[in-house]
Amino acid sequence: MPQCVVIADDLTGANATGVLLKKMNYKAYTVMNTERIELTSLEDCDCVLYPTDSRGVSAEIAYNRVHNVCSLLKGDDVKVYSKRIDSTLRGNLGSETDAMLDCLGEDYVAVVAPCFPSSGRIVIGGYMLVNGLPLHKTDIAIDPKTPVTVSEDAVLFREQSRYKVASIYMKDLMHGKHSLANLMKEHVKAGCRILTVDCVTQEDLDLIADAVITSGLKVVAVDPGVFTATLARKLIVPAEKKEKSRILAVVGSVHPNAKVQMEELWLSQRTHNVFVKTRELLEGEERREKEISRVTKEILAECGKNVVSTVTGDGIYPENRIDFAPYMERYRCAMDDVTDKINTAFAEITYRIFKAEPEFKGLYTSGGDVTVSVCRRFQTAGLSLMDEVLPLAAYGQFLKGEFEGVHIITKGGSQGERDAINRCITYLKEKLYI
Repeated sequence: MPQCVVIADDLTGANATGVLLKKMNYKAYTVMNTERIELTSLEDCDCVLYPTDSRGVSAEIAYNRVHNVCSLLKGDDVKVYSKRIDSTLRGNLGSETDAMLDCLGEDYVAVVAPCFPSSGRIVIGGYMLVNGLPLHKTDIAIDPKTPVTVSEDAVLFREQSRYKVASIYMKDLMHGKHSLANLMKEHVKAGCRILTVDCVTQEDLDLIADAVITSGLKVVAVDPGVFTATLARKLIVPAEKKEKSRILAVVGSVHPNAKVQMEELWLSQRTHNVFVKTRELLEGEERREKEISRVTKEILAECGKNVVSTVTGDGIYPENRIDFAPYMERYRCAMDDVTDKINTAFAEITYRIFKAEPEFKGLYTSGGDVTVSVCRRFQTAGLSLMDEVLPLAAYGQFLKGEFEGVHIITKGGSQGERDAINRCITYLKEKLYI
């Protein structure tokens, strides 16, 4: 039976959430008519999504529709309950959330995290911003059917719900999952059944999901789909995927875009980075080996504290870029031979990390030459290509070799917007159920 039940206020929202779940290899069914479907036909799906077509109806009708569907689909096997709401807070937010809380029982609380980073929807200081504008200053305020003239999500829930609402702000997210979990429990103990939470990035959603799990609270995820998918990724794990997984990003590109993208990643997600002193890789075998060993040891020493580790060439900063001419003259070789010394060193670092720590299951590489060197060092026969993460960023798995099945995303160093690497790492997290 399904382990995730999503009740959406419209069909497109249900399908949008279903696609997010499908990207993580869950089998997701959208049910549009309970009278025409046998519940036994849902036994082989992981996630069931039901649209109630209730966004534009009265609060009372919306409540009844959601309550009836929740009564039908709830069960002991369900690990994630979700009330999918509009990404711009339109519709019967309060009455539909109340319906699920009433149906599931008084020990359930709603965690509202209406962030959709890739669509420019964020909540900060309790205010929803759409592409940087407060919600009430967008076209949503004059929507002909369901206008929203308030930007504060907690205010909307207080106006529409019978239950006490508490707000959790960005400052409350700065102290880790245990602190956040304790704060959630304090609010619940004070009688709050709806918690609205600031959220800007995918990392925020991961933190909120981790805090929910740590708290032990029974929750309904109330969001436009991304928080639901994040919570599902952490709670609904196929047996063969239960091993711990970590991700290594290896970036040797010196393109200015690589610098912007890496800095965006470091700001958005919790990572441990080690810079490679690239010049050391060209100063003889002894110094080259010393640098390879240093970087490898530093990553391995800290990788247990972070899901994502990054190895970055210091050449992303202009002051560290190398003039290859003296080395070409010293070694009497072409430029390609000099750059190959750097690329093969990055590959050796990557290989030693994966060899020493089996929990590394995901790999991101930036720069075509580095990627080729990594594949050669790993002695893979090739890549089984599976998806396009974004233009010119490909996802696949190693074929054959010592590390067959390792998940990898490759991207040119100059390609993509400032969030490109961040999106690639998030994609790997989804595939690895991290």
